[in-house]
Amino acid sequence: MSDATLHETSPDPDDFVVQIADQVESFLVAVTEVAKGDEPDSAVPFLLLEVSQLLLAGGRLGAHEDIVPEERYEPDLGPEADVDELRERLAVMLEPIDVYSEVFDPYEPRKAPVPARISDDLADVITDLRHGMAHYRAGRTTEALWWWQFSYFSNWGSTASATLRALQSVVAHVRLNQPLEELDGLDTDQDLGEEILAEEAGKVMAQEIAGPLGLRTVK
Repeated sequence: MSDATLHETSPDPDDFVVQIADQVESFLVAVTEVAKGDEPDSAVPFLLLEVSQLLLAGGRLGAHEDIVPEERYEPDLGPEADVDELRERLAVMLEPIDVYSEVFDPYEPRKAPVPARISDDLADVITDLRHGMAHYRAGRTTEALWWWQFSYFSNWGSTASATLRALQSVVAHVRLNQPLEELDGLDTDQDLGEEILAEEAGKVMAQEIAGPLGLRTVK
């Protein structure tokens, strides 16, 4: 699809770039709406769904041949939009389960898990996606696809995957009525070993967070 195609009255919905852009836009709108806090009871299941759908777009980008931008240097987009407010709103909403344990690269041996935050991860992913969307809306569709593919491999793909695993784990703990380990009070800037993580983790029953986060336990 050429950059000129974006300016047609009705872009072809079958075009790859249009489909990816639609999925990206859907994620951006959905997470922004969740962060407003109007429907906290459905926050976690909704985020689980949206991150899952975004990773379908990421998988398609990952399976696609390398996308080469038409210009040697990326056009200047100006300052990035601030995501601090969105990050803070998500952190407050997800406070009981915001911090989780993650291994950055499963193929690096003997790497200890480190604490991460779902709110930080979502804000990070949104920053990458908005950058590509700015190119798309400016009519630079090849540049947008290149950026989404590049940042999928270098950042947002692994970040979204980790977030999905955390969200899925929360839902599974609640639906199976199993105790949930909370990384209570851990500093996400610390590089902590597995034993310390286990030692510091406090026991929180899943039903204590099920109501506020819109989840139902198995009877």
